[in-house]
Amino acid sequence: MNSVKLAPLLLIFVEVAKKRSFTAAAKKLGLSKSAISQQIKRLEESAGQQLLIRNTRGVVLTAVGETLLARSELLSDQLSMTLAELDSAKAQPSGSFKVSVPPFFEKGIVIPAVKQLSLEFPKLIPEVVVTEKWQDLIEHKLDAAIFGGDIKDCNYRALSIGKVSEIFCASPRYIKQHGGLNSIEQLPEHKFIATAWQHDELQLFDNKQANKRLVNVEHCAKVNTLTTALEMMLNDVGIALFPEFLAQSHLADERLIRVLPEIQGRAWHFYFLHQYKGEKPMHVSRFYQLFCHYFAKARI
Repeated sequence: MNSVKLAPLLLIFVEVAKKRSFTAAAKKLGLSKSAISQQIKRLEESAGQQLLIRNTRGVVLTAVGETLLARSELLSDQLSMTLAELDSAKAQPSGSFKVSVPPFFEKGIVIPAVKQLSLEFPKLIPEVVVTEKWQDLIEHKLDAAIFGGDIKDCNYRALSIGKVSEIFCASPRYIKQHGGLNSIEQLPEHKFIATAWQHDELQLFDNKQANKRLVNVEHCAKVNTLTTALEMMLNDVGIALFPEFLAQSHLADERLIRVLPEIQGRAWHFYFLHQYKGEKPMHVSRFYQLFCHYFAKARI
């Protein structure tokens, strides 16, 4: 017997024998009932013995058929396992996965997303580059980048993540020492801690991001990281226009208070940048999903 030619016949036989029906096997295999019948006939002719008996209730196995099913079913399972392993190997990305992120997204967003990604794709080696600066994907060999603000003209794909609003915050002790801030006109009288992207003229809005106003302030201090701005506020140095989701825990325990609660700074739109023109690799798509998930949780 030619085992290569008989293998497909055995797999068809297993489906018919397991389902006890030519019709059900044909539906499962996507073949016609007559084609199934012909393949079983060929198998019986090759074996020289009857394997199946049709009756009004469907299909009954002969003793030889029962023996063949016991042996061939294992062959079918092994083939299914082999194909599943091939799909699994194909689906498991490996090697470096390099992404750049802003520094204030690490805790609660990037790290949980990377942790989950590593659990789902254990062969990946994540490399996280923390920077506030624009990183060209090709130049820096990045698989993806998280970027906030106005995107430069480039050929990369930009997927929306969401917006981050800024609010005015200060420590209760600072307010006690320097007096309350009840109107926007009083802002220039206070000590303002400026981040790298904030200038002498601030763009301010109401809580619906409408009614834009431009207000000039003098800086009592300038910082290049939000961590430094936060520490300065907690140490009563001054007022800062600070991302709301980063201030939430400190507002909750009253180490900070929100001043000018009817006013916000600019809402910064954040994007997930990648360079794939067609379908993205599954680990890149999954990281985007995870990042969006933890980003949304951080803003609640």
